Amino acid sequence: MNWIREFKQFAMRGNVVDMAVGIIIGAAFGKIVSSLVADILMPPIGKLMGNVDFSNLFIVLGAGSYPSLAAAKAAGAATLNYGIFINTVIDFIIVAFAIFLMIKGINALRRREEAKAVPPPPPGPSAEEKLLAEIRDLLKKNT
Repeated sequence: MNWIREFKQFAMRGNVVDMAVGIIIGAAFGKIVSSLVADILMPPIGKLMGNVDFSNLFIVLGAGSYPSLAAAKAAGAATLNYGIFINTVIDFIIVAFAIFLMIKGINALRRREEAKAVPPPPPGPSAEEKLLAEIRDLLKKNT
């Protein structure tokens, strides 16, 4: 029963819970980005390139010719799906850039908080205090 308590302590740590929330949000964000790329970005790019559907760009490895990737897969043909790869690379670039911006913002907030948390150094002695210290030191020296 000791291992149950240890597991509970591990699972309820802030870092583990934060990581789980991040993974769940990241998965949802990934779906949104995939839809953005496949449904919003790639159709206009494909249209500009002469009605090219990137998700349907493939090379058949072997004999045969198929009108679409779905037809090639249905026939069991081995294919090199470079259009889907292009979509995935664009997904990755968008996600990586969004994460970069998020981390950059978090770091800026941390720097601001750290600057607030560190108290300024105490002011040095005033001119009068320096003069009095010199007088004290001279008096000590002469006695």
